[in-house]
Amino acid sequence: MRIAVIGGGINGIMSAWSLARHRCEVTLFERGEIMGATSSASTKLLHGGVRYLEQAHFGLVRESLRERKWWIEQAPQLAHPLEIMVPIYASSRRGRWVLRLGLALYDLLSGQHTLGKTRWIEATDVHRRLPGLKAAGLKGAYTFFDGQMDDRALGLWAADQARAAGVDLRPNRAIRMVTAQGALTAEDGETQSFDRIVNVAGPWAGDLLTDSGIASQYELDLVRGSHLLVNRQMAQGVLLEVPGSTRVFFVLPYRGQTLIGTTEVRQTLDVPIECSAEERDNLIDLHNTYFDPNITVGAVTKTFAGLRPLLRSHANPTHATREYALERRDRLITVFGGKWTTSRALGDKVADLALP
Repeated sequence: MRIAVIGGGINGIMSAWSLARHRCEVTLFERGEIMGATSSASTKLLHGGVRYLEQAHFGLVRESLRERKWWIEQAPQLAHPLEIMVPIYASSRRGRWVLRLGLALYDLLSGQHTLGKTRWIEATDVHRRLPGLKAAGLKGAYTFFDGQMDDRALGLWAADQARAAGVDLRPNRAIRMVTAQGALTAEDGETQSFDRIVNVAGPWAGDLLTDSGIASQYELDLVRGSHLLVNRQMAQGVLLEVPGSTRVFFVLPYRGQTLIGTTEVRQTLDVPIECSAEERDNLIDLHNTYFDPNITVGAVTKTFAGLRPLLRSHANPTHATREYALERRDRLITVFGGKWTTSRALGDKVADLALP
């Protein structure tokens, strides 16, 4: 069976790899470089999605926790467990018992795929581990484990596995139009026919359908997540509340520096995907709310942003689901949504839907 996969991000790569393992002849088309867009601009976490528990996405969390462990076991040179601290202040919207129940459920759902158990740390021990964390109103902290990765390198490792399985990777090959009958047209006008086409172009998946005149029951919310790298070492990963909001952000150690993120800003595909000055300043202010000494713009060594394709489900992007959906129109399969950690599971579901 000849199958075209459109999209060279992590979900496209894992879909192609899964199809190749089922002995399909797979060609992957990518408009730019493999792993050159959103999939290499994440928060660098392989995570179960502890925040998704608040929206009762238990199935997604369970799947993510299983897949998180798989990535770390398969490529330990590029992914590793990371302990993350959740400080609780007198002003915190989520109290100690709420977090205790949530993290206990997180541990329960991880089952045999656990990376380490949640534990409580008294305020004095928090100060010892993170002397820069502000002490006023601090009650203590919980710690839990997720995974950290080099997203681009890990995605390229997966692309190498797909290539070894027989996938023909074609970067810098944009697809202009597809049909439900299995034909695709490249930007240069060349048309090819396949037994199946898998549209897994991430943020661009909906636009490809629109340009092809194909209707869909799904719509995407495109939400930009921006990050900073700061020239300062961080001893411990930290998950913190945005003051006056239920949103959270991370302050993480990464390659000898500190990674701060992420924002959630809706945007369209006709504007650059980059961290705005406003987002940069907001992330600096959030860091300085919780840590001494303060950082300034001069300490920022890099900014980067990715565009998350979320299934449209809520007026507030903070509450948008990270679930994904597959839609089939004759020989055309389109993937809506999806997250880094669950890309392998998504790829297997694509193969299940594509094969007779």
